Amino acid sequence: MERAHEHASAGERGDSTQRPEAAGTALELLVHGVGGTTPEEMLNDPRTVRITGDGTAAVYRRADDADAERRPGDHRGTPVPEAYVWCNLTSGNGARALWLLLLPFMVINLAHWMRPATRGRKRTVRLYGLLVRLIGLTLTVLLVAAACEVALDLAAWQCAGTHACAEKHSWLGFLSPVASGGWWSQPGRRLALAALAPAALTGLLWYLSHRTWSAYESQQPISRRAEPEEETHRTALGRPGFWYGRRLVARLRAAHTVAGFLTVAAAVGASAVRHDSRAGGPAALQWLAGLLAATLVGGAVVVVWVVCRRGRTENRLDRELDGTLVRRLPRGALALLALTMLYAGWSRPGWHSTGRLPGDMTFGGIALTQGLVVIALGVVARVLYRTLPQAVGSAPAGGTPTEARTAMRGLAGPAVAMLACALGSVMSGGISQRVADWLDGSGGVMTGPPVLLTWQASAIPPLLIVLLVLFAWLARRTWLLRRAEMDAVERDHHGEPQDTTRTRRIASTRAMAALTDRAPLVVGITSTVTLLLGAAALVGAAATGDVPGRAARGTYSFVQGSADTAQGLGSWLISFGFILFVTWGRRAYKDPAARRTIGILWDVGTFWPRAAHPFAPPCYAERAVPDLTWRMATWTRATGGRLVLSGHSQGSVLAAAAAWQLKPSERRRVGLLTYGSPLERLYGRWFPAHFGPAALSALHREVDCWRNLYRLTDPIGGPVRLPGDCGPQVDRAPLRDPLAYGRTEEHPLPAPILGHGGYQADPAFAEERERLLARLRPDVPGPRARGAAGDQGVGGDQDVGGDQGGAGDQGSSGRSSG
Repeated sequence: MERAHEHASAGERGDSTQRPEAAGTALELLVHGVGGTTPEEMLNDPRTVRITGDGTAAVYRRADDADAERRPGDHRGTPVPEAYVWCNLTSGNGARALWLLLLPFMVINLAHWMRPATRGRKRTVRLYGLLVRLIGLTLTVLLVAAACEVALDLAAWQCAGTHACAEKHSWLGFLSPVASGGWWSQPGRRLALAALAPAALTGLLWYLSHRTWSAYESQQPISRRAEPEEETHRTALGRPGFWYGRRLVARLRAAHTVAGFLTVAAAVGASAVRHDSRAGGPAALQWLAGLLAATLVGGAVVVVWVVCRRGRTENRLDRELDGTLVRRLPRGALALLALTMLYAGWSRPGWHSTGRLPGDMTFGGIALTQGLVVIALGVVARVLYRTLPQAVGSAPAGGTPTEARTAMRGLAGPAVAMLACALGSVMSGGISQRVADWLDGSGGVMTGPPVLLTWQASAIPPLLIVLLVLFAWLARRTWLLRRAEMDAVERDHHGEPQDTTRTRRIASTRAMAALTDRAPLVVGITSTVTLLLGAAALVGAAATGDVPGRAARGTYSFVQGSADTAQGLGSWLISFGFILFVTWGRRAYKDPAARRTIGILWDVGTFWPRAAHPFAPPCYAERAVPDLTWRMATWTRATGGRLVLSGHSQGSVLAAAAAWQLKPSERRRVGLLTYGSPLERLYGRWFPAHFGPAALSALHREVDCWRNLYRLTDPIGGPVRLPGDCGPQVDRAPLRDPLAYGRTEEHPLPAPILGHGGYQADPAFAEERERLLARLRPDVPGPRARGAAGDQGVGGDQDVGGDQGGAGDQGSSGRSSG
């Protein structure tokens, strides 16, 4: 591949005058989907050159098309193809496999963007965002508290303070009290030394957040003002500053870093404060203990205040930073931690470590706070959903009711936030349990991790039982749907020789693809059961103060047996999950194929900006969307030509987001071709405030034309489902898959079932692409049919029947799922 040098294209010029030699030139900008690909595969040519960009994300052309604008005669009637390759943003070097540790942060960030659509209600919307940010703050405290539990409690306090345990681990020998006169043998000094580990973790999170911001999200979009004719009120994705939130990320990064350092300081100083507060202690230390406690409380209040300040500024590019106070807070917290370590390390000859480190109910307080905030978030989300103005008659006959398309009727955000908390608890408990088992072995000389963590681990087996029952029900529903789809497949291929095995395979693929539409049910049941089991674990730990097996002694034999089984199995499962998690991350670090698989997870999860948690994996769209916007805007200004924006899968989401960022005059020169697109099926249902029917209808009107292709065998892509007459103008009838049922002269070998891939090999793709290009050519009138779904035209720039409602009006049309 020719990448030794880059070619400067005409699209890079900033002037708006049309060059005569470029008149009539059309451009097709291809954007790939999840998992990524190579420019050679996208352009179907082994010789490609990089037109603009870098090794992370770039635009490529065929080598013969590098200077196509200078030779318009060679491309008259055909577009110049370009490929935007962005896969390295999510699955580049091996170090990104470590982003698996940030999974709970990514999930809570998704919850922020899942709020129901509404009109007005600005205060309620801000309250929703505030509650999500508070949950994100508790996740940071939970992660750092888990690191403190491992380093301070299990290693420095319990194991190093016990001769039998320290003797088995020679690296802890210098911390053991048995070491005669050892300087580090006093508990406070052991804690101060061990605090370096969670403090380093907090600093690492700050560094990664700052570094990834510079590498991914520091690319500024085109600076412009929102024009009056823009309907950007339908979706925030069209606002000039949506993809650049520097101030909020910097503010949250400072607050979460301070929260991490304060958590470590509290873990180090709590035991020393408790010891010094006893009667008979030195007056100076008692005074310092009170001052330290008051300072920690004051610091916590400041952190909450910073997090509660106003959220994102999206109407303009947010280049500014907060005041000096906010920026210097991490340094102040680090200084406080250093003073706390010095205070804890003060000589206290009569101090000995026994039992668990004071602060056993820290995890209980975090769990209680998370549960209450999630419940409050659910109430706010339900209020937003119920105040949504419903569009009357927006669903076609036989279609799904408008409001039913929103996932979980507005409760998707709270449900996902609950899953983020559960992930954080499982990861924290798994690390603590695994380290405790490793340090103690079978000796039983250590007290072990806090009781609540054992109760939470014991809740895993009941949750798995519920999930097994749910999956069994889904399997039965899928089997019944497959039987119905077999009849549909036979009708679709009426008159052809029937092949039962072939029919069953096609029907099974369709039935499995329909499982995507059951995701809200799975998430809803999982989050509800998790909330109930978490509440039961919290009550059980607080009421008994003992692990489930011991707490159940003296009760019925069935209850005691179930408690022992749940405790043992839960401990094994959480340890196994931790090992599997580490193994998966290590494999992804070494194996590019496995790393690409993890990259698919990030493709979906890190599309959104970091609005709730600054330590979440970086938002690749804050680099990709400005890239696409700059490319389209500069090319249309320099050449005066028009272009087709062709997006597959997640690439269609990037394409829509980039089109929203264009000026209205530039947006009207763009034709949109999407295939295998999750725009409505996933994003429209789970993120209705930003990809609802009103937003997609506005996009349909504002671009020159838009066509969408999908298959019933595709588990990701689906119809756009625009309400009213504009639905068939965008969605083509489902494509045939496979292209041939049996062996034919055109397909002498069995045609594969393509599912989510291979759209460009379908003749319908070339047909729709040619229709879009015909509309975009200034000298050729394009077809403009208005027929039913089976006779598709290429609509786009006419009014679709008046106002489609607010940002939350939910349209539908109906993808058949049996």
